[in-house]
Amino acid sequence: MREEMDSLKAPKILIVSSDTGGGHRSAAKAIADGLERFWNSQSFAIRIIRGLEEAHHVTEKLARLYNWLLRNKQHWVKYLYWAVNKIRPETRDFFYKLCFNYIKQLFDKWCPHLIINVHPLTQHFLVRFLKEFNLIDKIPIVTVVTDPCYGFWKGWACEDISLYLVANEDARQQLIDYGIKPEKIKIVGMPVHPKFHEVTEQEAKEVRKTFGLDPNKFTVFVNAGWIGGGNIPKIFRELVRGELNIQAVFLAGKNEELKQEAEKLAKQAKFPVKVIGYSDEIEKLMQAADLMISKLGGLTTFEALACRLPIIADAITPPMPQEAGTAKLIAQKGAGILLRRASDIVPTIKSLLEDSKKYAAMKLATEKLSIQNSTQKIIEEIVSFLPENRSTQVNTKATAS
Repeated sequence: MREEMDSLKAPKILIVSSDTGGGHRSAAKAIADGLERFWNSQSFAIRIIRGLEEAHHVTEKLARLYNWLLRNKQHWVKYLYWAVNKIRPETRDFFYKLCFNYIKQLFDKWCPHLIINVHPLTQHFLVRFLKEFNLIDKIPIVTVVTDPCYGFWKGWACEDISLYLVANEDARQQLIDYGIKPEKIKIVGMPVHPKFHEVTEQEAKEVRKTFGLDPNKFTVFVNAGWIGGGNIPKIFRELVRGELNIQAVFLAGKNEELKQEAEKLAKQAKFPVKVIGYSDEIEKLMQAADLMISKLGGLTTFEALACRLPIIADAITPPMPQEAGTAKLIAQKGAGILLRRASDIVPTIKSLLEDSKKYAAMKLATEKLSIQNSTQKIIEEIVSFLPENRSTQVNTKATAS
């Protein structure tokens, strides 16, 4: 493996992610595209793997269990969070042995010069593997933490990681409290893809037209997430009963049953509703919208903030521990409203429609919470860890658009 690593000229970058929820997947994509956009290198190779799903059928089933809970039993996730933080499966011999052959075959065939980790349950296995093969000093691991606030998974903390990139001081302090040395942590913002950005009102109207929407009507984006579920369907059922001067877009994610149910409900609504299944154009849905209703996934929240999109956040089920800080943040700063009961959705939207100053204040608050060019900053830090004879300068002239 070491010989292969040393013999190849073009640097090889491995991004380790998972499809447990949509945030890690989005982060991996943002970093991969950011490398293409902001790094002036003539040649390099990027590979994204789904560490949990690909390593072993047992870990793949555990990933599926997490997604099932998100979709169907969101109120149980807090117990899973407690159990994982208590048992620490990412540090256990049993799980490492399950995953060893996968990691070994991966490195035999495609040994990277740098590893970027965007999931809390994969880095410990990689560190242990690199130690066993005396590669820990030759292959840096940069972890980009996708949970932005205090209270996230203990699995994010691993003392042998070369560098941690976090969203803010809150996340930095959590890592320090978990035992990570402060000099290993840098605050750069969230790995939000540059395609998530503010647009003018005229541009927003054009985006609405592409979705077959009225370009001049107040637009609500109801986001059931990548997995499609939780309390959002319940909120949507209450929404379509309301008499509101709006139009809505409902995103069902990878849940065909939910999509079909939403289409039936949309026919009963007293305002126009467009139902969409899975989409690779979430940024356009956010740019078309005036307001988003969503569960507070860490990355989803900051993608919306980058688009200057105020949020009505699902707080019917208390937010998961790793997301509670995000809920508190947007509520305190005024960029979001926490929805405690599904029946409150119609009066909450009515209040924003009737009070333009309140809505304008929410929109202004989103701008204050968004960190500009965060992905470019992340790429600058990542590239600095490549071997000097293989790295080139980051394109500091490029700007996120």
